[in-house]
Amino acid sequence: MDISSNSGGCCKTSGSGGCGCRTNKKLAVYDWLSDLPETMHETDFVEVQFKNTRKGYFLNSTKIDLNKGDMVAVESSPGHDIGEVTLMGRLVLMQMNKNNIKPDQYEVKRVYRKAKEGDIEKFNESKAREQETMIKARQIADNLKLNMKIGDVEFQGDGNKAIFYYIADERVDFRQLIKVFAETFRIRIEMKQIGARQEAGRIGGIGSCGRELCCSGWMTNFNSVSTNAARLQDISMNPQKLAGQCGKLKCCMNFEVDTYTDALKDFPTKEIPLETKESTYYHFKTDVFKGLISYSTSKEFAANVTTIDLTRVKEVIALNKQGIRPDDLDVKADDKKPISDYGNVVGQDSLTRFDSSKKQNKDRSIRKNGPIKSPQKNSDIERPHNQAPKLIKKNDLSAPSNSEN
Repeated sequence: MDISSNSGGCCKTSGSGGCGCRTNKKLAVYDWLSDLPETMHETDFVEVQFKNTRKGYFLNSTKIDLNKGDMVAVESSPGHDIGEVTLMGRLVLMQMNKNNIKPDQYEVKRVYRKAKEGDIEKFNESKAREQETMIKARQIADNLKLNMKIGDVEFQGDGNKAIFYYIADERVDFRQLIKVFAETFRIRIEMKQIGARQEAGRIGGIGSCGRELCCSGWMTNFNSVSTNAARLQDISMNPQKLAGQCGKLKCCMNFEVDTYTDALKDFPTKEIPLETKESTYYHFKTDVFKGLISYSTSKEFAANVTTIDLTRVKEVIALNKQGIRPDDLDVKADDKKPISDYGNVVGQDSLTRFDSSKKQNKDRSIRKNGPIKSPQKNSDIERPHNQAPKLIKKNDLSAPSNSEN
């Protein structure tokens, strides 16, 4: 049986179990050195990916002829595990350096061999037990009154060990839990604590934007998110809108913070009020993209909101520093130019937008083919040419009398 990878990077296995690799492509790295064969043999280290977010770096000490996408059996403690080769050559060393993994201080584990048919079958059997094991593990933890949640279970490739991923707000004494797990499942147990964001990344889902969750699609590192990121971007401080499916602040709020921070360097601070002869205006809202700032005469709510551009704001601030109060916050009415966010350039809002085109087509048809003649009645055909048609008076439209019948 050929278990080498195809173009999709998935092993070709037969049987009802389908593909046995089940590796998530969220951590896929673009191999921009793949067209340079000489870089593939600079190191014997290879990157192997397992279920979901777990990756490892292993030494190909026996010089096995490996290619990207091959399923391999690698050293584990105890036994062996099954994973997919995702990177080779110089790019592996760059990834290890990025993840702060030093080969001289790293516990080097070896690649045993390419996965055989028996390895893949046992691997599929172990993976098929994960869902049932997770449900039983949750029931056991609930019976022991432990304040924790079992988020996921990952079996080792040979089926001799399982990693239980759990979430807990406080320190949990799970010594008794491990004993019960070992007696129930007859395997070696490893407990690994993860955060709410890591759990969402392992489970997956669809975000409020309609796309796959970033944590399950491509994110590998989870940086802390603060409400200050929402304030910089003028996002509503509604907790229900700011929180993601994990219950924490959305990671995407950090994506554009640096851009907003750089753009706001040219804007004056929000604490500076603008004074005119009429009243004092306080900052209300900033539109970074258009360079507009809205001011209100009240600090608590929107009152007499006036929107002006950044240049005018700087002018008013400069005048206030000189002790001068302008007559109006905005420029003169003659100098104002209406700002329109939406222009009806094609007339799609008009109910009669197609009438002119129909009329033009009709006129064009008349000029080409001549006027359209209506069919004549038989009475018109029998009437002599010099005889005018008989006009029917309004009184003659009454019902015919019996004498006429």
